[in-house]
Amino acid sequence: MNIVILDHGTLTCADLTPLKQLTRHLTCFEHTQPQQILERCKDAQVIITNKVVLDQDTINQLPHLTLICIAATGTNNVDLNAAKAKGVAVCNVAGYSTASVVQHTFSLLFNLLGNTHRYLSDCQQGLWQKSTHFCRLDHSIDEVADKTIAIIGYGELGQAMAKVAEAFAMNVLIAERRDQPPRAGRVSFEEAISQADIVSLHCPLAEHTYHLIDEPEFALMKPSAVLLNTARGGIVNEQALCEALEKKIIAAAAVDVLSQEPAQADNPLMTYKQPNLLLTPHIAWASTQSVNRLIGQIALNITAFYQHQPRNRVV
Repeated sequence: MNIVILDHGTLTCADLTPLKQLTRHLTCFEHTQPQQILERCKDAQVIITNKVVLDQDTINQLPHLTLICIAATGTNNVDLNAAKAKGVAVCNVAGYSTASVVQHTFSLLFNLLGNTHRYLSDCQQGLWQKSTHFCRLDHSIDEVADKTIAIIGYGELGQAMAKVAEAFAMNVLIAERRDQPPRAGRVSFEEAISQADIVSLHCPLAEHTYHLIDEPEFALMKPSAVLLNTARGGIVNEQALCEALEKKIIAAAAVDVLSQEPAQADNPLMTYKQPNLLLTPHIAWASTQSVNRLIGQIALNITAFYQHQPRNRVV
């Protein structure tokens, strides 16, 4: 079995032993440009891709390809119809990063509410040494207890967020999909974001969630509200977010994902330099344990495929 990983650079902290146990022919490429795919995969029976795009033309020109393993949950980088037409199976992996994403989301929230990032900067600049007291209290420090968090997207991630939030004595609101009547245990989308102290996004990016958070939604939020986006960049209108922060329509935001990645220099969030915005480079999913779970699940997907057992099949 010839296995090729096209963008191993996104998985560098992973233990590849589960894959190496399947084959002697495992080839890893740090990154792959579109024009390099055909040469690198000409003999591949299995391709593992995280974000490298496999379109119809590419899939049709790979004669030995039988299985595409997406090293993620989202499948938008593979032409599923083309794979199906050519008889190529496609598998993804879900649920591997839940603990990592929840941990990162709360770490961003704690940083914002406690202004940890600003205190770290003050210490690095030597301000503590100049203090007349044992401590410095230059920036506000707020607690999460008794705050209301609105969770947008109540799949596995949203449910895990709710469980942790309740452990911190937060009030949890589960938002219904926009323009849908609330199901039991949920509140309307508009009610959720207008009542929330924290709005946390955990829904997929789709046609109905593109720019789900835009100028009208920011106008509904409290001036003290905090927005957390560790889901997908396109869910938030980035220019509108910058304006909401600058005009103090909301208090703060933390963002781990952008509409175009890697980040572009002209993205408004990259040029916004005020301390009420925290940016991290799409790392919420990427704890060492999470990436190792991902590799283990891919190995199980490959094994199941060759044993003619459906597992995580999307095609």
